[in-house]
Amino acid sequence: MSGNNKSSSLTKKLKSYVAPFEVDGSHEFHLKSHNPGEKGDLDKERANKIIEANRDRLRDLQERLYANDRWSLLLIFQGMDASGKDSAIESVFQGVNPQGCEVYSFKAPSSKELDHDFMWRSTVCLPERGRIGIFNRSYYEECLVVRVHPEILAKQRIPSKLVTRNIWRERFEDISAFERYLARNGTVVLKFFLNVSKDEQRERFIDRLEDKSKNWKFAMGDIAERALWDKYQAAYQDMIHDTASKHAPWHVVPADHKWFARVVIGSTIVSALDALDLKYPEVEKAQQAEFAKALVMLKAEGPKRKSGKGSSGKSGAKAK
Repeated sequence: MSGNNKSSSLTKKLKSYVAPFEVDGSHEFHLKSHNPGEKGDLDKERANKIIEANRDRLRDLQERLYANDRWSLLLIFQGMDASGKDSAIESVFQGVNPQGCEVYSFKAPSSKELDHDFMWRSTVCLPERGRIGIFNRSYYEECLVVRVHPEILAKQRIPSKLVTRNIWRERFEDISAFERYLARNGTVVLKFFLNVSKDEQRERFIDRLEDKSKNWKFAMGDIAERALWDKYQAAYQDMIHDTASKHAPWHVVPADHKWFARVVIGSTIVSALDALDLKYPEVEKAQQAEFAKALVMLKAEGPKRKSGKGSSGKSGAKAK
């Protein structure tokens, strides 16, 4: 089977865990129509098999991405507190070479960051070609927490005449233009909103409070933010509606079942990378001839190996 056929087959296989949750701006979007408790046709056991298969495929694709050195991948994770962003990132990327991935968690901006435009601190963390950049929260916080808490906007040192009633629409326009720019320069942008229900968030907060080993995950501020649930949901509605596009789609991930969220996220990433049809760089014929000479020289230095798999096994142990 050719590489293109394999890619097409994999994409079709994972489609049912990707397409229903993708929002690319081609249709009207309503957050309330997305069920946080969705789990498709899966149970946890079957889901774990898909998660593991996606990990194996992602390891290979990440290596190809790195070797190819043309594309980069930017993954943006947003969601309410306890929606499972941290654990999803850890699970999906388990076993992936850390040299090819970088994770950035964006907290409250520093004084230096406030001296720049609202996207500056994110842009300096963008992935290089061949790498995967993971944003745990991102520049979208400037249209979420800042919108819900206008007192934060007042501290951002923006000239007062520029802070108008249109500022959120203007930020959506800036973000969309920026993501289009990234796409045109070889960065694949995938955005995930982990859609957790208010009831499930409550259960996870209770778990964090009752389990002392998880106390560190909880802060009293989480309760204050929970009280603003409806305002956040309205902000997410506008944000996804106004910034979803073909070149930078959102994926509204059902997050009440963490295992299903990981199926959706992993399947989306694998499908996007697979669609790039990444190949290892080909060595020119002249260089191949040089490599052949080097191989002959190296083999002439010692006894014939028993295995064709490098220096592993008993022969490798003896070499030490």
